[in-house]
Amino acid sequence: MPTPTGKSTRAERLAQPLAREVTETIAAEKGVCIRPVALRRTDITTGRTEIIDVPCNSTLESRCPACARRKRSIRRTQCEEGWHLDQDPVVVPDPASEVQRAWVERRAMVTAERDRLVEAGRATPDEVAALDAAIADLDAEITASGLRGSVSRNTSASGRSRRVRSTRRRQDAPELPKRQKVPTTVGRAFEDPETGRVFRPSLFITLTCDTYGRVRSDGTPVDPSTYDYRRAARDALHFSKLIDRFVQNLRRVAGFDVQYFATVEPQRRLAPHLHMATRGTIPRAELRQIAAATYHQVWWPPADEVVYDGANLPLWDEAVGTYVDPRTGEVLPTWDEALDALDADPNAQPMHVVRFGPQVDAKGVLAGSPDADRCVRYLAKYLTKDIAECHQVETDAQARHVERLVEALRFEPCSPRCANWLRYGVQPDGAKPGMVPGFCRSKAHRREHLGYAGRRVLVSRKWSGKTMADHKADRLTWVLKTLGVRPGDEGQDHDAQPPALAPVASGNHAWELARPTDPDVPPREHRLLRAVGEALKRRAQLDAARQPNPHDFSAMKGAA
Repeated sequence: MPTPTGKSTRAERLAQPLAREVTETIAAEKGVCIRPVALRRTDITTGRTEIIDVPCNSTLESRCPACARRKRSIRRTQCEEGWHLDQDPVVVPDPASEVQRAWVERRAMVTAERDRLVEAGRATPDEVAALDAAIADLDAEITASGLRGSVSRNTSASGRSRRVRSTRRRQDAPELPKRQKVPTTVGRAFEDPETGRVFRPSLFITLTCDTYGRVRSDGTPVDPSTYDYRRAARDALHFSKLIDRFVQNLRRVAGFDVQYFATVEPQRRLAPHLHMATRGTIPRAELRQIAAATYHQVWWPPADEVVYDGANLPLWDEAVGTYVDPRTGEVLPTWDEALDALDADPNAQPMHVVRFGPQVDAKGVLAGSPDADRCVRYLAKYLTKDIAECHQVETDAQARHVERLVEALRFEPCSPRCANWLRYGVQPDGAKPGMVPGFCRSKAHRREHLGYAGRRVLVSRKWSGKTMADHKADRLTWVLKTLGVRPGDEGQDHDAQPPALAPVASGNHAWELARPTDPDVPPREHRLLRAVGEALKRRAQLDAARQPNPHDFSAMKGAA
């Protein structure tokens, strides 16, 4: 209540809703991005400029609820469309254009000339370097012309030869059966002899990591002193590789090109686990056998014994361009030298072996059943949250459990380029000055990811035959068709077509990022209000367009 003087107190003013927050809340409820990116579009012919807001496309609800929900909705559509297909999706690449063929032919000529000079021994180092630079430029032109992949696959991304290791299976891993592969992505169909109805079931699979110690119902360890946090951290760091191995083994045993839509999320004990929808089915016993036989070996230098710690850290030698021992000045082994020593040791063991736990859950799902819809919702349940946000920390024990895992992840090497290798006496791959163990910038070490640095959504290439961009285009096409707007007329009549639906294309326009401080950029609150108004107008137009026309008797007959 106001004071006797007619003025409100400070506490009463602070209790009033903040206008900016209310604007953001309404924008999020109406499906408007609350963190729009302002782009300046300039007409090259007339010089006219205008500010166009594009969505931030964030996948996290904590950053932008509207964009995150839109992404999750598209993922659900993608999962539904590809799960129970009864025919293989047609994915045929376009034929190469004359320009693309010309670039590849030129690349072939330069490659042949380089190899001829090198084999003859008449090329100087400068000539070889010039030819390598020309090949790199041609590869960039080939990629820019629209070709996928690389025309040369004999080297790694860093230009070095790829290390090849034996594919012989471990002695402690069971063997896998192998079927003759059939060139199809559709699973087996079953027919009911009584009714003649044909069933084509699919699977919903859940796989988890192994145990690290007994845990309570809230996910916290019963005895933190014996809980294996190091193995939990390493399993999380390499869990994405384990998923790749499982898919390879699954296709080998199933006998056809199994397609999948999978999501990764943490259990309550913070270990990552996998939910996977697969097209087609295989026996449960074979699925458990595949999970037990799947493993991934991490052939990295040993990282169990700390060599440098605290103030005793390797120093960067500017003259040599490498890290050296702070006491003796001896150069630390490079990454390639450490791997060479590992290859030369006949008794070498992998630094870590990742496996699935014994718990394997598989459920058969039929198309159009309530279980199918329930599984799709479950797959997309946590896609708008970070790994650490999926399960809320409610007790002090859970908070301490998170802190212990984050501390274990802090000094674990996450990749060959991780700065933590200096802690174990090895120079990281591509070492550079300023690297400090415990301060790697990879997202695997961040608290919100809990060690898992891979993708949250894993979709096989032949799942639905469409990409995320294709599904977005399908939605835009549906909206334009519902509004009665023909393709190509989106930007001609802004009364019939809201600017928010206008596609962003180059054409005769030049695009640049506009800064919030630029004089022609309105305040964010004003842009949000304008976007909310456009969204409300667009929703009204869609609702009106979807209402049956009382004079259209064919539509009324179809509705009846």
